[in-house]
Amino acid sequence: MIVFAAFTPHTPLLLPPIGKESLQKMSSTADAMDRLGDELAASKPDTIVIISAHATQHDGAFSANLHDSYLVDLRDFGDLTTAAEFEPNLSLIDAIQRAVRRAQIPFTLDSDATLDYGSAVPLVALDANHLLPTPSVGSNSGCTIVPISFCNLSPKDHFAFGKTLKDVFANRKERIAVIASGDLSHALTSHAPAGFHREGEVFDAAVRQAVVQGSASQLLTIDEEVVEKAAECAYRSLLVLFGVLDQVPTEPEVLSYESPFGVGYLVAQFRLDK
Repeated sequence: MIVFAAFTPHTPLLLPPIGKESLQKMSSTADAMDRLGDELAASKPDTIVIISAHATQHDGAFSANLHDSYLVDLRDFGDLTTAAEFEPNLSLIDAIQRAVRRAQIPFTLDSDATLDYGSAVPLVALDANHLLPTPSVGSNSGCTIVPISFCNLSPKDHFAFGKTLKDVFANRKERIAVIASGDLSHALTSHAPAGFHREGEVFDAAVRQAVVQGSASQLLTIDEEVVEKAAECAYRSLLVLFGVLDQVPTEPEVLSYESPFGVGYLVAQFRLDK
């Protein structure tokens, strides 16, 4: 059963060894992640399903990373200290691939020992040493993970994939937390990674409105050109999350939104009715 659902940024700047003084410019995001981490710990999940924009992607198929363990390695970002190891929920991965294929949704399995940063950063940033392995120990404390990747199929296909995941989760005994990660527009200012495009502000505003209202239809009807020119890496992971929460009573809340570096960082929780 699902006990926790959230959307988070995945910028490596969230981690002190990487962000350093930049964290002061994104204090609202950092504070929101701390609050969300407390909420995650309080939900006592057995498994965290993490939907990432930067895992291995296939043009025409969704995928899960199936490996005997997963390592966090952020040396590419200059972080030589943060390290952790996670274990998979093999039974849940198997249940997902069987259900998705029965639903005739294209799906494949990858195998990578190192977590992509879109998965690793939220897991480490939300932990606060409650659930997951401490970097100095590197051994799992009992909460397994399932890394999921989206693809280049249509928005409706992503929503349908999420609905299939929802059916799988509803029939499981373990307590499941679902976290979708991504950064919104990378084109909010002239100094942004993608330069300035007015569609960036349009996209971020539309996403925030869809989240606040819990409206999948609003998310699905964002103009394709707006999505493309926004230069985002969040839309499809959020669509999967909305599919997971389809017809599930929730109380959505935007915990923070800011764009100190020309990239939109959104932290949102979808509280489930008890």
